[in-house]
Amino acid sequence: MQGAKPKNKSQITLSQMKEGSACTIADLHLEGLLRRRIMDLGFIPGTAVQCVRKGPTGDPIAYTVRGTTIALRKEDAAKINVFMA
Repeated sequence: MQGAKPKNKSQITLSQMKEGSACTIADLHLEGLLRRRIMDLGFIPGTAVQCVRKGPTGDPIAYTVRGTTIALRKEDAAKINVFMA
């Protein structure tokens, strides 16, 4: 189901989420070791994610994934597409 778009849901990048909003991972546009590491952290298509905090300049951004808070650089989060909840 990777890359499939559910009906009636808008797709944005993970970095575009507002604090407190929730989404579901759609797909990852990452390659190599970074892709593997991000997926090992739980950012897998179909997984629910919540944006919990952004740094003062908008970078890094903290997300809750599978009960764990993980901070990603805005540059990396911009390569992950999500469906808004």
